[in-house]
Amino acid sequence: MAELGAKAHNEHGYVIAEAPHGLVGAEITLDFPSVGATENIMTAAVLAKGKTILDNAAREPDIVDLGNFLISMGADITGLGTPKIEIIGVKTLTPTDHTTLPDRVVTGTWAFAAAITQGDITIHNCRPSDLEVPLDKLVLAGAVITTTKDGIRVKMDRRPKAIDVATLPYPGFPTDLQPMIIALNSIADGDAIVTENVFEGRFMFVNELTRLGAKIRVDGHHAAISGIPQLSSAPVVATDIRAGAGLILAGLVSDGVTFVEGGYHVDRGYPNFAEQLQALGADVSRVD
Repeated sequence: MAELGAKAHNEHGYVIAEAPHGLVGAEITLDFPSVGATENIMTAAVLAKGKTILDNAAREPDIVDLGNFLISMGADITGLGTPKIEIIGVKTLTPTDHTTLPDRVVTGTWAFAAAITQGDITIHNCRPSDLEVPLDKLVLAGAVITTTKDGIRVKMDRRPKAIDVATLPYPGFPTDLQPMIIALNSIADGDAIVTENVFEGRFMFVNELTRLGAKIRVDGHHAAISGIPQLSSAPVVATDIRAGAGLILAGLVSDGVTFVEGGYHVDRGYPNFAEQLQALGADVSRVD
């Protein structure tokens, strides 16, 4: 943002940002194709003076969707879905109507839920084309995935096979589904390696999963998992949205009662998660 002319400083625990002379287009190269950085720079640049070229931009469907939303308001953006996005600033934007695309991570979570629990779940209003790598991995694990009129059906009728995964920026395996793949491998048949290349803190989830009896050894960016037939219940703590969802799914394949503290994290990304699981036959309840 500083390259666009913004100034920011910390003051009493708050970040104060301003652009006293307005924002001006610039050529920006990201060290890493960050989704958040791409979204913020692109959104700011649409009203900046001149041209902004953003290189090594994130390519997630969410970026394309946000870009199309801004274009419908009058923004001049090209290159969406590629590593180089070009934005020519406009003076004003106008109101518009826009329907956001389905959340691919939520779709992926339900797909993994079916595989982990040896269940049969039909997911409506989703775009399987946004999840090619995760769905391919589930097929390798033994799941049967078929397309429906408005989504997919995921069915698993046996214990999953262990599968190796390395997280990568889109179109690779998303880091937000890493807790789900580790939960699946923890009860899978065989051994697997999961490599985290995107989010350093993602393996915090592993400490809680081992409390459920999972056999996992972490070495740097790698987690080695040896599957066991069933996990055991224990109180665990959700440290973020995806970790919470992964722990809940792991609790479904644990004996006894598993308590997941920090459920408010899950609510941020999965509204009515417990109720939806109940509708599928799971014995899940909220404890306030």
